[in-house]
Amino acid sequence: MSSIYIEYQFKIQPATPWTEILIAELGEVGFESFVEEDGLLLAYILQSDWRENILDAISTLNNDVVNVTWKSKEIAQQNWNAEWERNFHPIKVGDQCMVRAPFHPSENVEFDIVIEPKMSFGTGHHETTHMMLQHILENPFEGKSVLDMGCGTGVLAILAKMKGASQVDAIDIDEWCFLNSKENVERNNCKIEVYQGDSSILPGKKYDIILANINRNILLSDIPIYSECLNPEGELYLSGFYMEDLDVISSKCDRYGLEFVKNLEKNNWVSAKYVN
Repeated sequence: MSSIYIEYQFKIQPATPWTEILIAELGEVGFESFVEEDGLLLAYILQSDWRENILDAISTLNNDVVNVTWKSKEIAQQNWNAEWERNFHPIKVGDQCMVRAPFHPSENVEFDIVIEPKMSFGTGHHETTHMMLQHILENPFEGKSVLDMGCGTGVLAILAKMKGASQVDAIDIDEWCFLNSKENVERNNCKIEVYQGDSSILPGKKYDIILANINRNILLSDIPIYSECLNPEGELYLSGFYMEDLDVISSKCDRYGLEFVKNLEKNNWVSAKYVN
């Protein structure tokens, strides 16, 4: 499929934590893909989804605490899936799990996850996704009910199901991620319910385990809802924030009866485990 995209190049100072916040805000107005390269954030949106005032609702751009400059250009038509295929490499998490595209050969691993490399988050390459996969591999999921919140490609939900979870729900607010997750769930022959939406659809649902790899601000807003949705002795795994954010995340969890257990760290990104 060939499509015309608009590329925005953002220079953000300080980069932490504002790059992640800006990515979250841009995703909400229709930007589909993001690349951090040479100190810049490159953000892509289909020309058909672009509008002249698209940046007006982005509060980060009008925040005195951060300085953001940007420019944009039209990207010539190209086969985006072919671009992904050239740049998507399989990853391994320990000796147990491999995340690969359909065009990569399989290896002798216990959990072989096939993800179509479309423009969704969560291929496993980012530090946060990699650490969440580590958490799933290190903890029992057999017979558990699981929520993958902000599922991206659905890779976390798929591994949870492969590890024996009895019920798995996957939710993402982005339509592209929602559709891509449904495709990947079918591709991996997993029985997983995929929904489009945000935490507002959670009240009334209960889970033994919640996985949420989103960003600092959304996590802080949603922790009260996660705590209500966890069964007694339930487990909450959070990622999408930096080491310097761990204290405020843990403090918010503590206020809602969620006790810090441990965290993983990779290139200053953090993934933390809490229990009810």
